[in-house]
Amino acid sequence: TLGNDLNVELVCCNKKICDGCFNAHQIKEDEEQLERPWLKDSCPLCKHHRPLSDAEKDAIKRRRIEANDPIAMCQEGTRSYAKGDYNGAFEYFSKAAKLGDAEAHGRLALMYHDGHGVEKDEKKEIYHYEEAAIGGHPSARFNLALIDRKRYGMDRATKHHIIAAGQGHDGSLTWLLENHRRGGFVKKEVLGAALRAQ
Repeated sequence: TLGNDLNVELVCCNKKICDGCFNAHQIKEDEEQLERPWLKDSCPLCKHHRPLSDAEKDAIKRRRIEANDPIAMCQEGTRSYAKGDYNGAFEYFSKAAKLGDAEAHGRLALMYHDGHGVEKDEKKEIYHYEEAAIGGHPSARFNLALIDRKRYGMDRATKHHIIAAGQGHDGSLTWLLENHRRGGFVKKEVLGAALRAQ
């Protein structure tokens, strides 16, 4: 998944792309506008007209939620959470998680960990981290490593860190590097494999 600080959310197709890709599209769009003016303000992924007004964006978001789009539900849950509406966030995250959204599972795990809108529940927290990790969520995998180190020991935690590092999680890569430098149990071959997967 992309970090939230360097990406552009495309409401029309409910995807995120990095700033660089979006800027490259805008430059190309400006160059081609003379030949194909209908491409102005098109989405770089779906090629539909990008909604520009807040009303257009809200209407598209509502339609996507009504169509049971798990990404749209998770995004709406994130907005609700940021506003302090934990009950609304929980509702959206739960619906998205039932539809298999890894990000929503990760968000639910955090809610159960922090006790925001729900009672703290370690079993539910771990369940949602596991579901998110299975779905390819590197931060959830990292958090599972921290939990499993206490529960099952370093071998299992190391396996989680290797997978998360391979998915691009900097914290897991740092953890592997530090343990290798200290002469710990992370072998050179394991570290090399994690670095190659980056």
